[in-house]
Amino acid sequence: MAKSPIHPGRVAWTGENPGIYLKEQQDGPWTGLATSFRITWSPFGRGKGVLVLDQPNVEKGPPDAWNFCISDNEELAGYLVAEFFSKFASFRVSPGINAITYLPLTEARREGDCLRSYAEIVKSKDFEVVMTWKSLGEPYAVDMPPEKGPTKAHEMYSLFLDSTDASVTVNGRPLKGKIVERDFADRKKPTAFLAFSESWMETT
Repeated sequence: MAKSPIHPGRVAWTGENPGIYLKEQQDGPWTGLATSFRITWSPFGRGKGVLVLDQPNVEKGPPDAWNFCISDNEELAGYLVAEFFSKFASFRVSPGINAITYLPLTEARREGDCLRSYAEIVKSKDFEVVMTWKSLGEPYAVDMPPEKGPTKAHEMYSLFLDSTDASVTVNGRPLKGKIVERDFADRKKPTAFLAFSESWMETT
């Protein structure tokens, strides 16, 4: 019997989820983590925002540490953090993910052509986060089976573009660290990337 082109699993969410993960040294701890999101469908509706761990290894939120999530849909943001982002390899080992503060979004915009550069600018009352990706590579498609993914319960489809020149600033101050390599899809990839047309499908 031919396999149906319609996936049998339930859609968890679909949208965009670019990231920039930084270290001082390849084998050292994470020193700055940020992932933006623009969700076009989820059980909690649409939403956009950014998750930032300015001090990933400190289990504190503002004002002691700039570990926070800015969004225009807090219920959606909480779902993404609890069920997905906190299970990503970089965030899973970072205590700061357990102490983030959720902040209302006041402005969000993007810049760039995705051929040479791209940027996400997200603001709350007290914070402005600017994520910038340059030196973009060729796009490639990923079909990540659940056993190789972070949740072990979802199949993930996405379009990726790697970046070898990226930065994150919070109120004009850059997050510490630099781009390093990560294990991704059985290859070595930079820890800065664009992830578009991303869909997570439940398999269990």
